[in-house]
Amino acid sequence: MKAPRFSYVRPESLGSALELLAEHGDEARILAGVQSLMPTLNMRLSEPRLLIDINRIDALKGISFEDGTVRIGALARHAELLASPLVAEHLPLIAAAMPHVAHVAVRNRGTFGGSIALADPAAELPACAVALDATFVLASLRGRRTVPARSFFHGLYETALAEDELLVEARIPALAAGYRSSFLEFARRHGDFALAGVCCHAHVDGAVLSDVRLACFGSEDRPLFAGAASAAAEGRAWSGDVKQAVKAALGGDLDPIGSFHASAATRLHLAQVLTGRALDRMVRAG
Repeated sequence: MKAPRFSYVRPESLGSALELLAEHGDEARILAGVQSLMPTLNMRLSEPRLLIDINRIDALKGISFEDGTVRIGALARHAELLASPLVAEHLPLIAAAMPHVAHVAVRNRGTFGGSIALADPAAELPACAVALDATFVLASLRGRRTVPARSFFHGLYETALAEDELLVEARIPALAAGYRSSFLEFARRHGDFALAGVCCHAHVDGAVLSDVRLACFGSEDRPLFAGAASAAAEGRAWSGDVKQAVKAALGGDLDPIGSFHASAATRLHLAQVLTGRALDRMVRAG
């Protein structure tokens, strides 16, 4: 199939892009890496009247570190994240996830902001943002607002973004002393969307875990903070009994969606096994 007819504009500034969004609302779509947009256009799952190409807006680019926080611009390419020394040093969870994001050609064009705003439930970066307590900056002509990652994802491809808003950047606390991260996913082929995955972040003192944050993806309609499973490990020395408690609690956190790729029971089992392994790895890293 071929894409439907649409108009195209390439603003040079953030203000111009926001004006276009305010004017056209739901009839417009943002064009950044186009790795997800192009297939939906060609299959006519999306039929916007206007494409707004934001690739020349410098205010949306870059990765920087200041006062204990990493700023990732919405236009930062996946390949930039993968190669960034700042990400490797201060956000090792994202560094561990990036090799699993699609394939090289996609990573060269796909953007951080595109992955977050699309909110594919099997994508790695939204779950990393949830586990790391990221904050997203959203802009419109009405002003700017910040939304915590845990409140940003509302459902299948649904987010807190209003029709006239643009995701500008993410602000993510850098890895603090004593904290460790671990990432695992299961996919049929490397680079495919995960059938289940887990992002783990916690303070580790010997074998005792605290400030435990577990985020699961690939099984629900959104990246999910596993609150009960996180609480089951909180303040306890890691052991076989704690691992079993975490797995049992995860069964209450998750209500997986079955498909022809994997049943709900299979996805839950995968999430439980991956979570146990990821926490094992994180504790043993010391």
